[in-house]
Amino acid sequence: MKEKKIPMRRCVATGERFEKKDLMRIVRTPEGTVIYDKTGRANGRGAYLSKSVKAIEKAKKSKALNRQLETEVPETVFEELLKVIHNE
Repeated sequence: MKEKKIPMRRCVATGERFEKKDLMRIVRTPEGTVIYDKTGRANGRGAYLSKSVKAIEKAKKSKALNRQLETEVPETVFEELLKVIHNE
């Protein structure tokens, strides 16, 4: 029997590859707003960040998410991501 393929994605901050389930997806919706996608299925342009404070701070400092999503990412998105990490 064939093994099920595990989807891999790259963290935009660190460049490391992880399983998709181990990353957080941030999406620029068709309306232009930037949101944290809890389900991983929201419409729009997506980028992935690893679930670590270091990766979030690096993405914020280097503006990696801004480049990937081709828009300005509001401070509130980074705050929400930090809250999600601390609650897990």
